[in-house]
Amino acid sequence: MTNNPVAELTQHLNARHLHPTAAWLQSFVSTTRPNTPLPALKQTALFRLLSTDITTSLVPPPNTVFPIDVLNAKVASRTVTGPIVCQVLDIDDIGLSRWSQVEAIEAKERGESTKGREIVRVVENENEGAAVAPAIQSKGPFKLLLQDAKGVKVYGLDLGGMAGINTNMSMGVKILLRNVEVRRAVVMLESASVQVLGGKLDALDKAWREGRKERLAKAAGDAAR
Repeated sequence: MTNNPVAELTQHLNARHLHPTAAWLQSFVSTTRPNTPLPALKQTALFRLLSTDITTSLVPPPNTVFPIDVLNAKVASRTVTGPIVCQVLDIDDIGLSRWSQVEAIEAKERGESTKGREIVRVVENENEGAAVAPAIQSKGPFKLLLQDAKGVKVYGLDLGGMAGINTNMSMGVKILLRNVEVRRAVVMLESASVQVLGGKLDALDKAWREGRKERLAKAAGDAAR
């Protein structure tokens, strides 16, 4: 390990628009082996940082969080330059009915997958484990709940079906926004302005997945009344 790992790690993470707190960096370095090669140290630091809650692990420089008045819906349109690192707290597929999403979850629970109009039973293979039929991915649109390092929560809308944006993505995943348009307090997500960094928040992701079917069913029932 280099004699000054904190400085090396700071430079490595800052280059990816991640600005960890001094406390996080010191804690990370204190839990690593002294002889860890620097490339491995950098990779591990990035992985662990992307798995944290950025509201406690990052100290963003000015203009790398949402504007103070970003939730002002009276502003018809503005461009936010960034770069802004956000974590995804929720995602809603608004291109499919809620009932159809509930049915898809239940089919998966039964060990079924759809291929076109055909229902395929997923069978257990002794040598290769579960043979899973390819799932049909929805192309959205998707509505995401985003949170910046200051804790500000803003909805984002993906109308184009970007790679990596879907209901199978991990909750807490980090994304980087550059030059995004904000229309009446909603961030318009486009492939040219969004980069998926990775990571997740395990507890959030687990709770989100376990409660998704119930949330969808309740919303569908409320809408039908």
